[in-house]
Amino acid sequence: MDIDAAGGAASAGILAGAIERPTGHAGDAEGNCTDCGQPVEGKFCSNCGQPTHVHRSLLHLGEEMLHGVLHFDARIWRTLPLLAVNPGRLTREWVQGRRTRYVSPLAMFLFTVFLMFFVFSFSGGLEPDVNTTMSPAERTALMEDLEAARAELAEDLRASEAQPGSNALKLTARAQETTVSMLETRLGLSSGSAAQRTDGFVPGSWQAQVHDAVASGEIKVSLGNEHLNKTVTKKLLNPDLAIYKIQQTAYKFSFLLIPISIPFVALLFLWRRGFTLYDHGVFVLYSLTAMSILMMVISLFGPLWSGFAVAGALLFAFGVPAHMFAQLKGAYGLSWFSAAWRTLFLLMFASIAFSLFILAIILLGLTG
Repeated sequence: MDIDAAGGAASAGILAGAIERPTGHAGDAEGNCTDCGQPVEGKFCSNCGQPTHVHRSLLHLGEEMLHGVLHFDARIWRTLPLLAVNPGRLTREWVQGRRTRYVSPLAMFLFTVFLMFFVFSFSGGLEPDVNTTMSPAERTALMEDLEAARAELAEDLRASEAQPGSNALKLTARAQETTVSMLETRLGLSSGSAAQRTDGFVPGSWQAQVHDAVASGEIKVSLGNEHLNKTVTKKLLNPDLAIYKIQQTAYKFSFLLIPISIPFVALLFLWRRGFTLYDHGVFVLYSLTAMSILMMVISLFGPLWSGFAVAGALLFAFGVPAHMFAQLKGAYGLSWFSAAWRTLFLLMFASIAFSLFILAIILLGLTG
């Protein structure tokens, strides 16, 4: 099965499971409703309609609904403020069974991720920012950089000729040639054979560099399978296509962040009983949703005001740890010290989990 098709099918399956309002596997009467507190005598609360049996299994996350998000009823306006300022309470109340008043974590995550990629596609968040205009001061500065690069290239070439057996010196000279070519291209100057290309790539661009490195064998793909090697090599020869495939794979397989992240959160509570993988899954989903919303805000307002780029960077640098701390402390009922050291480890775990996700997305995108 094609990897893109598999990713689309998996995303559609999760989305369909979230849209369908679950019929539930309501259990026996348990006294009082865990949501509104009213006495119950059957399988469902007669006051709010919640099933008497409250699920706390990891698989039940796949049965949550997107109905609340798509219809934007009052629950979204109760969920978003808590997600922003008191994520610990939101996570704790959902885990404890007070759910009819809030949008489910899976619904929030799916909708936010899809909206984030939609926003990025229009705001240019998934494309490199290329400035084609140049002021006189910028041109002067680039000319100075070009002269310095040419001088360094001459020194590198002399060193390489003095030691013809040194591959390191040859690679250094080749890299410097690429720098010179890029600067000349940016300034609109021609540089010998690099002035024109028959393959359509802009001379000195990163696409041209990757193509040349793969075509010449400097970059060799070795994944242990000849078919995969040919597939990845073919895509790397067209870097723009490779980037497009990776972006599409990231969109289709964004749900992989959930199973990758849950074990890391569980590591923080190995010796504490009373918490299940479902609890950690709810924590992960609400946390990822908050981070996605923050990235959308930065992507939307960054181009509108240059100062927001600095404000956004500060917000991301300090807001993310603060949000993690507040969510850990409130969701798991931790002390300040316990929440603080777990936040430090969670930041490291988040970096590892995100790196694993990016690695998986690159492999899936290039081999699909």
